[in-house]
Amino acid sequence: MTRNVILHVALGVATMAGAACGGDGEPAPAEPEPVVTAVPGCEASGVLQYVCGPINAEDIVQVGDSDWLVVSGMNGQLTGTGVNGHIYLVNHRQKTYDEWFPGESPMFAPDTDTFGACPGPIDTASFSSHGLALREQEAGRYRLYMTGHGAREAIEVFDVDATGERPSLTWIGCVELPDGTFSNSVAILSDGGFVTTKMMDASVPFEEGLGAINSGAVTGNVYEWHPGGEVMAVPGTELSGANGIVVSSDDRRVFVTAIGTREMVRFDRSVSPPGKATVELPVAPDNIRWTTDGTLYTIGANVVPPGECATPPCQTGWSVIEVNPDTLAATRVAGADQNATLQGASTGLRVGNEIWIGTYSGDRIGYLPAD
Repeated sequence: MTRNVILHVALGVATMAGAACGGDGEPAPAEPEPVVTAVPGCEASGVLQYVCGPINAEDIVQVGDSDWLVVSGMNGQLTGTGVNGHIYLVNHRQKTYDEWFPGESPMFAPDTDTFGACPGPIDTASFSSHGLALREQEAGRYRLYMTGHGAREAIEVFDVDATGERPSLTWIGCVELPDGTFSNSVAILSDGGFVTTKMMDASVPFEEGLGAINSGAVTGNVYEWHPGGEVMAVPGTELSGANGIVVSSDDRRVFVTAIGTREMVRFDRSVSPPGKATVELPVAPDNIRWTTDGTLYTIGANVVPPGECATPPCQTGWSVIEVNPDTLAATRVAGADQNATLQGASTGLRVGNEIWIGTYSGDRIGYLPAD
């Protein structure tokens, strides 16, 4: 597999082996910070820097606290281009990436006990990698769920083995979604089930569906699945452009973003129908990601107030919004204006002292300082 090195790193003068201390026993001077130079066409937009190459890198998750990020790659359905889907593996320290799936030799090991209703392996020539969710099964081994479009509308499932120097990926099964579903994001439940968002009706023309969302009309809901069961709509979760979704560690609370009404909704699964609380946001919110501090990041295009918008939809750049899951208080923590090369921002993932930015339309991933 060809390794795509996106940034050339000049490490300066390396410390020679055995020279950890100076001749007088004092610690050797610290090595100089790496000097990072962007390749042509991949220049930074202010503090927003790029890893260029990944196409339509809509969603991002981190493999534990490792150097590795898993990044989805949508096909050209939203952009009118003929690209196929991908899953990328990104080293966030080295700022490099590989095409992880399908790659040169995709691996398949169907789990027919858990996913016996899956009709067969994913079609590597016709799929779109959209929303992602990752959950650790045991030390160094993870389960990756992906909302997939293309030859079928399904949650595609992979095993991730991160016990070695470099993680490996194996497709193991799928759960097909109800007819007419255009799914967006997925979150894994503790029993191996999932909740996923239906963004809109896949049976209507795509532009018509987006128009309904822009008008604030109800277009979708949350679906739930458990091993051995059927995919079922969750009553009371109807939303306009249901998009990002995450769950709390105890599975009780589900957080969903609604593009059309520009809000984040918190559902309480301990009652039926689920309890509901909302917060309005200054963006058209897309994916949601937990931070290590226990808060939520969402991201989306900045929305111009209707009175100042001559030709809707009016948008100027994008913002990362941090939300307190208990109070739903929302604060802008980062963003970029309309002059940044990366637009269509869809994911803001906190990784150490950086925030990594995905996009549903483009040829790059972004990253910028978190503080």
